Amino acid sequence: MIDWDDVRYFLAVARGGSVRAAAARLGVNHATVLRRIAQLEDRLGVHMFEKLPSGYRITAAGEEVLEFADQMEASSHLLETRVFGRDQGVRGLLRVTLPPPLATHLLMPDFSDFARLHPDIEMEILSSGELANLTNREADVAIRVVYDRKTLPINLHGLKGPELFGGVYMSRDRLAAWRAGAPDPVRWIVISSHGIPDWASAAEVRATGVPFRTTDAEAQIVAVRQGLGITTLPCFVGDADPLLARVPGTDLHIYGTLWLLTQGETRKTKRVRLFTEFVSRRLAAHAPLLAGLLRD
Repeated sequence: MIDWDDVRYFLAVARGGSVRAAAARLGVNHATVLRRIAQLEDRLGVHMFEKLPSGYRITAAGEEVLEFADQMEASSHLLETRVFGRDQGVRGLLRVTLPPPLATHLLMPDFSDFARLHPDIEMEILSSGELANLTNREADVAIRVVYDRKTLPINLHGLKGPELFGGVYMSRDRLAAWRAGAPDPVRWIVISSHGIPDWASAAEVRATGVPFRTTDAEAQIVAVRQGLGITTLPCFVGDADPLLARVPGTDLHIYGTLWLLTQGETRKTKRVRLFTEFVSRRLAAHAPLLAGLLRD
């Protein structure tokens, strides 16, 4: 199989008339040009140049190769132009990965607004606890909570968003009952794979040592609404829920910073740029809620 890069070196020598001119045009050294030309000649089994005191003269075989090389170059430029034009359009698939609570409780109205603004963009929201691999093109944009910036992969381009805080919550009815001296025990509601964080243990409401476990965040929220006990939630979930209230004696705790992440050439496409710029503005508007500053 012919290497297109070898053909580029051949074209540079044919048009420049010398190895030195080709090297200057391509930004490489003299030896690299000679090696590439030799590779192409070995592959084709012909000599494409005669070395003269005045420079390099193309042979009859080289003239035939030049005709096809010109066609290859024209096709390459046409391909690049078409692909670039497609990517700069606002049409096509846009895959966004983010944690389920961010999609369900915060950003879905914003995603809906973006979809209405750009009806030709096919959106795919990957709201999962699994981290999609941007390098392997499993997603185009990732919205992630990052506690330590040093953990960000160096091959990803990051756009920093607001900080995200969490607190300890219980249902308003259960809190009123506790204040009235109700004897019912209060449990901690936890996700199965997580325990009770140290920062959440200072609540005035004393909980029993027998937790109530759920397998996902939505079941956790429903359980606390039902008055089963107290739990930790992001402020954008707990403060926005009219059925919930912060547990007395507890403080907020930072979960991390939201980042919009993209990879390599993907971030240059117009639909990705439009989306990241749009969501960045919306996240900035959500900053007070994310920081727990909108408590009633």
